[in-house]
Amino acid sequence: MTRRRTSALILPVLLGLLLLVLGGAGQAQAVGYRYWSFWDLTGGKWTYATQGPSTARPSDGDVEGFRFSVSADSQDSAKPRGTADFAAICAKTPARDGDKRVALVLDFGTTADAPNGETPPRPRTACARVPSDATTAEALASVAKPLRYDTNALLCAIAGYPRTGCGEQVAAPKNSKPSTAKPHASPTHHGPSAGLLAGLAAVAALGVAAVWQARRHRG
Repeated sequence: MTRRRTSALILPVLLGLLLLVLGGAGQAQAVGYRYWSFWDLTGGKWTYATQGPSTARPSDGDVEGFRFSVSADSQDSAKPRGTADFAAICAKTPARDGDKRVALVLDFGTTADAPNGETPPRPRTACARVPSDATTAEALASVAKPLRYDTNALLCAIAGYPRTGCGEQVAAPKNSKPSTAKPHASPTHHGPSAGLLAGLAAVAALGVAAVWQARRHRG
């Protein structure tokens, strides 16, 4: 069998495998998640937090926000609504030695993002006065109980909302950017999914093996 004929036979197989990989990746990227996202207010703008509330340790005067919504990843995740700053939120909470004050914005989202049968509470703010070494999760617990977490420490509910569910997969919003990033697990992950890269690597490996096998038979 000539090299040209061997290539002609191999190419359609590789293309078929590649289409299967890309098709599967496309289906995976159509997934969104319903979850509480965590934000920092810096310079008057909300930025997606780089760590979870159980490890973040805000300073006195910081403003942090939580927003419940459906999104594909951190790039299209809905930000907390409202313009309240630290001075407004903590105006009635005086400073105290050994403690710090953390302003919290709690946005329970819209009806469109709510689980079936649930109605989101109105957005609200709170000023948490906690020990100087407290985490954001501890500050949140002091003003918005009950909180609910899953076994992976993912924040599932604030002030009891929602009653059930935790970062479950749902249909992605129409205007969202496709991604397989999970809730707050990897806020900087915007490239190809691991599954896609692995699939492409497998296709490439099959191609190399097929060519090697054809040359071996010719020999």
